[in-house]
Amino acid sequence: MKTEKVNFKNKSGDDLSGYLELPFNQDPHNFVLFAHCFTCNKNFFAAKNISRTLAQNGYGVLRFDFTGLGESEGEFSESNFSGNIQDLLAAATYLKKEFKAPSLLIGHSLGGAAVLFAAKELKSVKAVTTIAAPSTTAHVQHLIENNIKEIEKNGEAQVNIGGRSFKIKKQFLDDIAKHELKPYLADLKKSLLIMHSPQDNIVSIKNAEELYIAARHPKSFISLDGAEHLLAAKGDASYAGNVIATWAARYLEIPKKEIPESNADVVAGLEKEDAFTTNMKAGNHTFLADEPISAGGKDYGPTPYQFLSSGLASCTSMTLQMYAKRKKWPLENVETHVYYSREHHEDCENCEEKTSKIDTFRREIKLFGDLDEKQKQRLLEIADRCPVHKSLASETKIKTKLI
Repeated sequence: MKTEKVNFKNKSGDDLSGYLELPFNQDPHNFVLFAHCFTCNKNFFAAKNISRTLAQNGYGVLRFDFTGLGESEGEFSESNFSGNIQDLLAAATYLKKEFKAPSLLIGHSLGGAAVLFAAKELKSVKAVTTIAAPSTTAHVQHLIENNIKEIEKNGEAQVNIGGRSFKIKKQFLDDIAKHELKPYLADLKKSLLIMHSPQDNIVSIKNAEELYIAARHPKSFISLDGAEHLLAAKGDASYAGNVIATWAARYLEIPKKEIPESNADVVAGLEKEDAFTTNMKAGNHTFLADEPISAGGKDYGPTPYQFLSSGLASCTSMTLQMYAKRKKWPLENVETHVYYSREHHEDCENCEEKTSKIDTFRREIKLFGDLDEKQKQRLLEIADRCPVHKSLASETKIKTKLI
């Protein structure tokens, strides 16, 4: 996948920092907003690993720092739950302006509660996923229960959450108390996936049950059995990302590029709006061809000449291994490196034409195994007998017709 650092403004004019995870071999078919947990940031394990797994499945994912956290501007002590929702709406506006409006929201822990409220404000959103989310926003008071009396008395207090110190003001508690999730969920007309670990000792699994009961259909629940609250294990986060990608596909529009049916050895289809990104099928295998960005492509696949060179390289390695096995020679591995260029003719009938060039493939072969010099030289000779080598070196005819 590809990772791009982005910045955008929130409602108060603060600069918010985020990362956009993009697929490496296609344009994203849908965009996703990821909201991190209370006092976390965009770089915590679950946010990073789930986002990258979704990108591998063709999604574009924006994860960002809420106001006053990570690399985002603003004072955390002046922020609140309402501000988090507004930050999500600002992120959605950024995506809509620069790329495409988000169709899926994902939130972890209190971020899960935030995306549920934000979803109602975003018409583009078709599906929402919560991970280890509380069923009531007041649950955050449990994290700072030892400081609540001080906050009530002095209007603020320095609290320790997850080993880090934060200033919490009374306005934060007052604001979060205004957001009651259960009655709100009954009217949320979005597809909902609730993910939770039975072993979560920060937000108990009971919260997932209460969210599920309160929500309307379509709704789903997936157990993250064995995971802890932060999904710190990469395997747990990757599993969650793959499940979300598959689940969401049922509710989102994911265009499929049709490859023409053909009895030919290879068929390539290129639609007008796809620049040079070409859908290809060879036998039972599908893949992409493209041109580099410098040539006006998107670099989502090898170039046509790279495919041509690949045919020579793979055929050479296959031929040498086949020959060595037949001879029972100890060829453990063979690497064939191919370079393609167009070079000036050394000898030609039109040498007076200085622009005259010839297609040139430079092939370098690396042999691994306990081979003697005579065996190595024989394998070098056999390389020239590779079928693709013969095709490239012989006179070739291409017959074309319209069908």
